[in-house]
Amino acid sequence: MDEDEDEDERPDEPKSPKWGGAARGALQAVGGALPIVGGLASAAASHWSEQEQKRFNDFVKAWLQMLNDEIKEKERVLAEILARLDLHDEKVSQRLKSPEYQSLLKKTFRNWAGAESEKKREYIRNILSHAAHEGITSDDVVNLFIDWLQTYSEFHFQVIGDIYSNPGTTRGETWERLGKGDPREDSAEADLFKLLIHDLTVGRIIRQHRPKDANGNFIPKPRAKAAKRGSGSAYKSAFDRHEPYELTALGNQFVHYAMTDVPIKIEYDAAASDPPKADDK
Repeated sequence: MDEDEDEDERPDEPKSPKWGGAARGALQAVGGALPIVGGLASAAASHWSEQEQKRFNDFVKAWLQMLNDEIKEKERVLAEILARLDLHDEKVSQRLKSPEYQSLLKKTFRNWAGAESEKKREYIRNILSHAAHEGITSDDVVNLFIDWLQTYSEFHFQVIGDIYSNPGTTRGETWERLGKGDPREDSAEADLFKLLIHDLTVGRIIRQHRPKDANGNFIPKPRAKAAKRGSGSAYKSAFDRHEPYELTALGNQFVHYAMTDVPIKIEYDAAASDPPKADDK
């Protein structure tokens, strides 16, 4: 197959000579929107070959498709949220229109890049659905939950879910239930799990179990005996099976907000809202 035939099989690429000017104009528009690269973009546009312009065309189409897909995802999440709310409830209606809730929506969709998986999109939907009902927790805490979706990975959330379902579990027991295999102590997996537990502990999502009194005050642990000089510090396995872990109050509220679905009140078919394809007409 010769080169001319290859060109004929690419109908999505523009054939008009006007495309050269359009491509340059688009790049110059981008340069105007981003002053830092404006001069470089304008200079590059004036030196492009036709092949480079075609590559730019492919890039623009892929970029616009990405934006279009993102808009569709946001529309679907919003529809799923509204399907879970009683819009006849005056309190819910006022809450949706409040500046505080609007701020949560704006923050969530501004940081949409953090919702890189279907599971995280479900967490977003659940958080915003629960947040539409006032009185459960403050918007400051809800803002923190939204930040956590940006900060932590799905692996972090799997560990949170396991500790919630098994309070008092140990690291080793959680690792075993998650089915991650039996790695060596000097492996990258062991280091990763140590880092993950550290992240969740520093983030005040999990903690080692500590007994409390009737007023919720933690009872101090007995002071450990000082190690003998020269004996070295005791090594703790990444998959320790002695020290129990539990969720903090913040961790428990996160499970309620993000990992607990709100029942659907209005049946909604997301596919029905999509525009018909050419073959469907």
